[in-house]
Amino acid sequence: MKGQALLFISLLSLGSVLGQVSYTIPEEMSKGSLVGNIAQDLGLETKRLTAGKARIFTGDSDEYIELNRERGVLLVKERIDREALCRQTTPCALHFQIILENPMEFYSVTVQITDINDNAPTFEKSEMKFKISESAVIGAKFVLERANDLDVGNNDLQSYELKPTDNFALKLHSNANGHKNVEMVLQKPLDREKQEQISLVLTAVDGGEPQMSGTMLIVITVLDANDNAPVFTQPTYKATVTENSPKGTVVATVTASDADQGSNGKITYSITNTFDDVRRVFKINEDNGEVTLIGTIDFEDSLNFQINVLASDDGGLTDSCKLIVDVLDVNDNKPEIKIMSKSTVISEDAKVHTVVTMINIEDKDTGENGKVQCYISDSVPFILKTSTNNFYSLVTDSDLDRERSSEYNITVTCSDEGVPSLSSSVTLTLQISDVNDNAPVFERSSYEAYIVENNTPGLSIFTVKARDADWNQNARVSYILEDSSVNGVPVSSYVSVSADSGVIHAVRSFDYEQIKDFHFRVRAQDGGSPPLSSNVSVKILIQDQNDNPPQVLYPVQTGGSVVAEMVPRSADVGYLVTKVVAVDVDSGQNAWLSYKLQKATDRALFEVGLQNGEIRTIRQVTDKDAVKQRLSVIVEDNGQPSRSATVIVNVAVADSFPEVLSEFTDFPHDKEYNDNLTFYLVLALAVVSFLFITCVVVIISVKIYRWRQSRILYHSSLPVIPYYPPRYSDTLGTGTLQHVYNYEVCRTTDSRKSDCKFGRAGSQNVLIMDPSSTGTMQRLQSDKSILDEPDSPLEVSLIM
Repeated sequence: MKGQALLFISLLSLGSVLGQVSYTIPEEMSKGSLVGNIAQDLGLETKRLTAGKARIFTGDSDEYIELNRERGVLLVKERIDREALCRQTTPCALHFQIILENPMEFYSVTVQITDINDNAPTFEKSEMKFKISESAVIGAKFVLERANDLDVGNNDLQSYELKPTDNFALKLHSNANGHKNVEMVLQKPLDREKQEQISLVLTAVDGGEPQMSGTMLIVITVLDANDNAPVFTQPTYKATVTENSPKGTVVATVTASDADQGSNGKITYSITNTFDDVRRVFKINEDNGEVTLIGTIDFEDSLNFQINVLASDDGGLTDSCKLIVDVLDVNDNKPEIKIMSKSTVISEDAKVHTVVTMINIEDKDTGENGKVQCYISDSVPFILKTSTNNFYSLVTDSDLDRERSSEYNITVTCSDEGVPSLSSSVTLTLQISDVNDNAPVFERSSYEAYIVENNTPGLSIFTVKARDADWNQNARVSYILEDSSVNGVPVSSYVSVSADSGVIHAVRSFDYEQIKDFHFRVRAQDGGSPPLSSNVSVKILIQDQNDNPPQVLYPVQTGGSVVAEMVPRSADVGYLVTKVVAVDVDSGQNAWLSYKLQKATDRALFEVGLQNGEIRTIRQVTDKDAVKQRLSVIVEDNGQPSRSATVIVNVAVADSFPEVLSEFTDFPHDKEYNDNLTFYLVLALAVVSFLFITCVVVIISVKIYRWRQSRILYHSSLPVIPYYPPRYSDTLGTGTLQHVYNYEVCRTTDSRKSDCKFGRAGSQNVLIMDPSSTGTMQRLQSDKSILDEPDSPLEVSLIM
């Protein structure tokens, strides 16, 4: 059976939609029965229910209704018994929420359960016995047990019937709670002598369709006369008791009196409640009417109790009264915190007032004891907002930054306003997911590194390091060499950078004398999407290495000529002969030069300045000193290890130039230079000789090969197949070989004495074939035959 749906929609201030939908269905519907189309009633598409992971939130109660996301409908999950679910409470309804995520929304749903007539009225006892004196006056009342019907409304108990009605009539009294007390009233005097026992049937009938009923047998034993019935001092008593009172607590005392004496005046008290829990919670003293507590009272379960008390004497006469016990609430329940839906992860770029979780608060107490206030600590960027009654939303209050705090432990504390106040708390752990909002940052604003020249290509120079405050892939830094040029050459031909480690390697070997320093930029880029980057300036300084020897600028060293410095014989001590000038392209101490005299014809005559390279005399020049003086000066730098160069200085001790010229005409060249020249001359002669011999051998081989080919043709008896040269024609007209062939013959003579001799012109050197011959060739030659011998070398060439 389909229920009718009433749809109410209201909007939350937070942007989450709170809707209320009501359905009405009868109890006892079979499992899987349709309750209603929740998607249609809420105006949602079924794919929103699936994508939002829609689910039912019922708190701690059982789930009788289930949600089918694919169809967008509510179905009966378990058989619903209204009487077990709500007892006598009307209306009977199921309350639950439907929660959706992304974005977070929730809707309240109420399913009202209507009653069907599935329970007949029943009596607790199948038989009730009375002892009534025959002297009972007409109008005497006898309280009967009330029947109970678990159904409600029209299906509840409606009327009673008593049969037969000869002596007694049935009288009903309606209570304030809607129940009816049943009394049996004597309308005709009893006569024990005529009828000692009377049997009656009490029938209880409900108003359902179909109508159902229940019966109880009443057995009356007629006694002798007892003409006064017990009478209570008041028809209704009222008392209060605090919930959770200990057992044995006296709740109230009821009092009845009987005018009779003896056994007919002795009153006995009893509780006549049947189908409720009264007799499990209270008991009455049969003798004095004192009502005490024997069970546990909970205000949240029952607000009050109605106790039906019966007073009877031994003569069978009775009276009844009601004891209304109101239960007083105490603050004995802590607020219950229920997390309806929560996100364990939230992005750090979430907007302010983004809903993180929904919280439902319940306090079973009432009044001030049930008023609840919730709060969270002030040190977190979140706040609690009241979305509706008993519902709170935890939302962001400011911007989140994962780099400042990657996780929050949020404690929600709820306290009621009772005395003393009770509270409860729950801790939510919220992870902040990373977004790429931080660019890599280098450890230094700029870098400067040194490398010694003449390095090995691929050498690691140093490492740049950048850090990214983000996490995981967003913090993975790659290093990139930015495009630039150094002296017009791409910087990538100088250095390279490792993308993963930031290690900078030298691509080439550096030369301090060519480049002393250069700049470039390295970019650090993270792995986020889109990626963020930063760059840094790097300066590489080349350190000098002592890799260049000194270079002598003066005196200039020539290969063949002799340059000499003249020193007059009248030169005094300290006379400046010349100055050796040298430079070193290195720098620093590698370019500091010192000069030393390595060898000299007369070491006692000259000295060299250690720092300035000046060659001076150290004694007076005499006539005995040789004219020709040879000084070897070594120039050394201050590097480690040091490098040097040697220069030869020729000095002529003479007063005139002719004297010097006569002496230096046969001045021997530098031995090292002469040795080198001799080596190169010998090497050149050997190469030329080898090439000449190779050419002679090749020429002789070719001559012999061609001569042997001609001899084979000369002695052959095979006919010659003619070939017609383009510039020759047949002049004879007849014969086996009808064409004229022109041959050119030459013979090699002694190459030492004469040139090669060639034969005469082709017209004078013609081979003529005899027409009558089959294999003989005649050579006509005007000059003498050049074929002196059959085996002489001959070159025969066929003119094409």
